[in-house]
Amino acid sequence: MNRVLVIGGGLAGLSAAVALALRGFRVTVLESRQRLGGRAGSFTDSSTGQLVDACQHVSMGCCTNFTHFCRTVGIDHLLAPQPKLTFVTPDRRSSVFKADPWPAPFHLGRALLGAHYLTPLDKLRVAYGVLAMLRESPDADPPLLDWLRTHRQNQRTIDRFWGVVLVSALNETVDRVGLKYARKVFRDGFVRHRDGFVVHVPTVPLGRFYGEELRGWLNRRQVELRENAGVRKLELMANGGKNEPSGGAGSSSALRHSSGSVSHAALRDGSTLAADWYVLAVPFERVTDLLPEDLVARDAYFGNVKNLSGSPITSVHLWYDRPALARPHAVLVDCLGQWVFNRGQVAPGEFYLQVVVSAARLLRGAGAEDIRRQVTEELGRVFPETRLAQLLRSRVVTEHTATFSPVPGVDRWRPTQGSPVGNLVLAGDWTATGWPATMEGAVRSGYLAAEVILDRCGSPAHLVQPGLG
Repeated sequence: MNRVLVIGGGLAGLSAAVALALRGFRVTVLESRQRLGGRAGSFTDSSTGQLVDACQHVSMGCCTNFTHFCRTVGIDHLLAPQPKLTFVTPDRRSSVFKADPWPAPFHLGRALLGAHYLTPLDKLRVAYGVLAMLRESPDADPPLLDWLRTHRQNQRTIDRFWGVVLVSALNETVDRVGLKYARKVFRDGFVRHRDGFVVHVPTVPLGRFYGEELRGWLNRRQVELRENAGVRKLELMANGGKNEPSGGAGSSSALRHSSGSVSHAALRDGSTLAADWYVLAVPFERVTDLLPEDLVARDAYFGNVKNLSGSPITSVHLWYDRPALARPHAVLVDCLGQWVFNRGQVAPGEFYLQVVVSAARLLRGAGAEDIRRQVTEELGRVFPETRLAQLLRSRVVTEHTATFSPVPGVDRWRPTQGSPVGNLVLAGDWTATGWPATMEGAVRSGYLAAEVILDRCGSPAHLVQPGLG
């Protein structure tokens, strides 16, 4: 039986583990932390013992691979679709964004027309811009801001439409992103299929989302989960070693034309683990630290990863003594935060809100108390009911490299999943998935990594799910 060592228990590693376990591989997952989910996970609040998401994560209807993963392991019932969104401006006016019973792309026409924060001329500009964007080549990736300005967008449409959608979707500001993934967001999320834009929100903390059902599924397939098992280094042997995978002709051929093979993983506790195949599913900034320096130096496949840069997300967690928001969530326009999520009563007398600030570079250097003050003051202006509630406690969490930054031309730095090391594949939303940094991209990468292993074993299979439409 082929043994697989998956390094990283985030969505990329978990999806690779699930795909390979279903095909008869003996899988071990190593996770350095004491929880699964990676960046899409929870931590335990030391003062209350509650599970708190590091950052609220949501999916969309267009995320077909993430949906497939959730259905496969039996956690799809923990997602709740949100067929309408509410956009709110600082003057407390709101617009509801929902689909009409018309085929795509006309299903959202009335929603755009009803956006109170855009003038009639702005809406014509936006419609022209979206149509022009869809006519562009899928691989065209010039700086987005320049492209928008040359396609009749003014500062108001850039700030109140393009920025509102893209900062949340790409975790990056409009002035820093390329056209390619902006186009991807609008095409797949809003134009291609009428259900593509529907947001799906976990109904439980992410620690629970990746909890008993998922662990039970993995246990039944004999997938070994080892938490608090950080890897220090992957050690390589030159071609011709005895540790070649036992997967048949496909494996041997891959190794003969590779940069050697991985012999074992050296763990931080001093132990070692060996397998036939290795899936390196860690954040991009950790990849080169786990590989031999000479390999990274001589092979651009690995060295180019160093050119990726991160973008931060800040989440502000607020617990009030009474219900502080009537809506389940809201999209904020012209505000510091982009989203506010109402998680309801999480303990007797405690009502929990989370505000997400994507692409949060402007908060760099600010203290937690200053960030908390800015966010609560903003909530008070937009939602006066929050001023009537007493803030019991708060917590500010910043992930400094929450996602890779989709700068123009970023794909030249994103490696494919099949590495030049014969028994090593990479997984992560930062690899070449055709998607930006999302849960969908992470799952796609895991499936693609599994496809590479199956192909090198001489048993090719197509695992990536088709998109909507």
